[in-house]
Amino acid sequence: MSVKPLTTSDMDRRYAIMQWLSKYSFIIIFFLLLIVSSSLSNAFLTPKNLFNILLETSVLGVVSVGTTFVILIAGIDLSIGGVIALSGMVSGVLSKATHGSVIIAIAAALLTGCVVGLVNGVATVYGRVPSFVVTLATGTIASGLALLITGGQPIYNLSKSVLSVGGDYIGPIPLIAIIWLVIALFALLVLKLTPFGRQIYAIGDNNFAAFLSGIRVNLYTILIFVVAGLLSGLGGFLYESWVNVAYPDAGSSYTLESIAAVVIGGTSLFGGIGGVGGTILGSLMLIIFTNIFNLVGLPAVLQMVGYGCLILFALLLNQWLQKYNAS
Repeated sequence: MSVKPLTTSDMDRRYAIMQWLSKYSFIIIFFLLLIVSSSLSNAFLTPKNLFNILLETSVLGVVSVGTTFVILIAGIDLSIGGVIALSGMVSGVLSKATHGSVIIAIAAALLTGCVVGLVNGVATVYGRVPSFVVTLATGTIASGLALLITGGQPIYNLSKSVLSVGGDYIGPIPLIAIIWLVIALFALLVLKLTPFGRQIYAIGDNNFAAFLSGIRVNLYTILIFVVAGLLSGLGGFLYESWVNVAYPDAGSSYTLESIAAVVIGGTSLFGGIGGVGGTILGSLMLIIFTNIFNLVGLPAVLQMVGYGCLILFALLLNQWLQKYNAS
């Protein structure tokens, strides 16, 4: 039995299908996950559970927006967990010292994140050191400082004004979730509609070509790390406001989870491809996966295995499909 050879039109059609999948595979995975989750538990699609998913995704979602910017220029930020811990502790200490000022608490967290982000950017650009090495070092330093500030002790009894950010609702929607979605929408518009966004994609696509075209690559790289640090600092404040206490080891899981959320959402680790829209769905997918495991009562050990398998599958799928993405 002879096999009919593929014609040019057949090959073009197959390539077009694969190219479409490379752009929207994360959307397909997201809706498949929703279908499977709703079939496993009747409680999954209840309003209470859906709003709880939004709440639990918020901190991860905020820091993942910053991670998206870094990965779009083919960088990696491994300092996220350390920045979350340090900014939360600095914020908590200054908040208590100023009798519960939420403005001081937020400003301290943002400034802490900006400082670490600035060090990351400057060391990467002018030190000529790969970003993953620089950020691994600064993340470790930040984690150590977070433990040093209070001798490794958490900060309890935060003020009502600080806790209100993570505990208040606007209607049925958690305020912290609204903050995340507003930041994500703003970042999405910046990437899609502004010259700054187009220059980020140009740097990630070809750093040297972007430099030759007149883009200030060094300045933009530093700015992007500062933005990522700022959002990690905000994540530190939001985390302490949400859980009602500032932990010196908070955020340890967010570093790799944020990278996974970004790549699951279709952003290439090699830069220049992807965006915040996919990161929103990627962040939700990670939390939904944990949520449905809890609803069906799966043991914690099996949850870890399943969680890791999801991340590995999604990462391998998206990286394989990236070769068809010509945009």
